Amino acid sequence: IKKEYIYHMFTLEIKSSFSAAHYLRNYTGKCANLHGHNWRIKVQVSKKELNEIGMVMDFNDLKSALKLVTEELDHTDVNKHPYFKSINTTCENIAKFIYDKLKINLNAISLEVILSSVQVEENDGSICIYTDENL
Repeated sequence: IKKEYIYHMFTLEIKSSFSAAHYLRNYTGKCANLHGHNWRIKVQVSKKELNEIGMVMDFNDLKSALKLVTEELDHTDVNKHPYFKSINTTCENIAKFIYDKLKINLNAISLEVILSSVQVEENDGSICIYTDENL
């Protein structure tokens, strides 16, 4: 008799945004020039079991953890941020930066919450989703 294993997971999603300028290094085209975006961020966190009051985590804690990261980039030239001195400011690299920093912030709150994905949209229809392959 073959057993089927079904895994359930609760997922929270929040959205945020920030405004920042950047330019792409070693790129041929308009994006090589300094320009700005209203970056839209979507974050998903997951957990198998709810806490004692029936939550994955408090939405306010998740929003605060993300805000700590986006405040570093908001209304700046992202290329001048220390992390991006040698890393190109592509949508992909910005998504990874937010993921890595947010994961540290979330681990300080709860080791049980899994950061499932960070989605960064720089323009309508231009989106990067970063997930950790170890999930």
